[in-house]
Amino acid sequence: MRRASSSSPPSSPRPAKRQRTEHLTSESFKNGVMLAPMVRSGSLPTRLYALKHGATLVWSPEVVDKAILHSERVVDPQTGVISYNGVSKAIFATHPIEKPYLIYQIGSASPDLAVQAAKTVMQDVSGVDLNCGCPKPFSTHSGMGAALLSNPDLLCSILTALRRELPPEITVSAKIRLLPTQEETLKLVEQIVNTGISTLTVHCRTRNMRPRERALIGRLREVVEFVEKMGKGVAVIENGDCVSREDAIRIRDITGAHSCMIATAAESNPTCFSPTPLTDLAKTFSPKYIQLGKYLDNHFGSTKFCALSFKGALKETKRAERQEFRTILSRAKSYDDLNEFVGELWNGEEELWEIAKSLESRVNGALYPLEPPPPRPAQEKVTLEDGLVTSSNTVVTSEASVVVMEGTGDKEEDEDPLSTPPDRENPEPASLNAPLLPTNERRMTLPSLVSGREIPTPSPSPAPKPCNPVPP
Repeated sequence: MRRASSSSPPSSPRPAKRQRTEHLTSESFKNGVMLAPMVRSGSLPTRLYALKHGATLVWSPEVVDKAILHSERVVDPQTGVISYNGVSKAIFATHPIEKPYLIYQIGSASPDLAVQAAKTVMQDVSGVDLNCGCPKPFSTHSGMGAALLSNPDLLCSILTALRRELPPEITVSAKIRLLPTQEETLKLVEQIVNTGISTLTVHCRTRNMRPRERALIGRLREVVEFVEKMGKGVAVIENGDCVSREDAIRIRDITGAHSCMIATAAESNPTCFSPTPLTDLAKTFSPKYIQLGKYLDNHFGSTKFCALSFKGALKETKRAERQEFRTILSRAKSYDDLNEFVGELWNGEEELWEIAKSLESRVNGALYPLEPPPPRPAQEKVTLEDGLVTSSNTVVTSEASVVVMEGTGDKEEDEDPLSTPPDRENPEPASLNAPLLPTNERRMTLPSLVSGREIPTPSPSPAPKPCNPVPP
């Protein structure tokens, strides 16, 4: 829980930070790299460090509409942290310096509740995003998240209500997944864009797919072109298998997306938005992260979970040293147990000051803006070189990652640009099953009439013989 509450923070001994006064527009969502909404991992310290190291905008973790409606807004008089407290801890926490870059994600299956939830927090955020893509049971069991993909009328009614009831300076957006077919996806996208949203984020996996399965980024270009032809100025953000700023440039050239969003890689290293991400995180980043977490009164369990998730590259730190840090952190029960690890220097206030200075240095709201995408002919050339389209002298078989050059008969092994990076850490095991949906059609056995092959019928196992009791 937070310290003493007040309606607004008192004056600070330091000069007040100059904040951006202009509000977000569709253009604000273009040519950037965003932090994805992540339950548990997308805490306030993570979002602030992502902004410091170059994230254009940050999404909050999904918060269910009813949860925020029953919370109490509290402002910490010392740090300025704004928290929406539940019974035992904060449901959502933010800080004024991140407001110009913060998109609040709502989990909802009701237009009325979604509007009430958005109005509850709108004074502390710059945009509201509707979660339409989470396939996990905690989100779908009440008709929220990916369940909305099967109920487009409800999905669009929520977005329409949000856009109608919220002030124009608060952007409204949605985050969806691909549907099984491209035709279904485009039909849904058309309905969503017509609700008046500013931005559409597309996670390039279907509801049945899991993180270990490669994202279908090759399907996004048609979606982007379709949205652009609608002429409503809606930005399209790609999500799925983007691991760095450099990777965002590659994916954007392939898909034509206006921006990219990073999730899992940011969970492992929140500095991945920078052209030069930090390495040896146990020494260069984790101590500062823990110090900031304590200063912001971030729940220790949340800080500990995030710090244990950091897995940056090792250059000067040995694996044994990193393991020693993980052991110390795993055994810690409170911030006080980490005094020795942080050198007994709790400089969280200085860390927040450094983050604020970094945000002040931004030009047009961005620290490391991406260059505008190349003209369409250049994009087509890039797409061709990446093996995603065919021409008169090239035939591509993406599944086998083999390029066959006509006239030579030679086969050249080519790295598949659609594959998940091999060094990517994934938090979930591979699976093709998702709640409330049938098995992936590609895994279904085809009837003999279609496949042309006789499928052997397994012979029944012989019944076990009765067990004769052993005579005494």
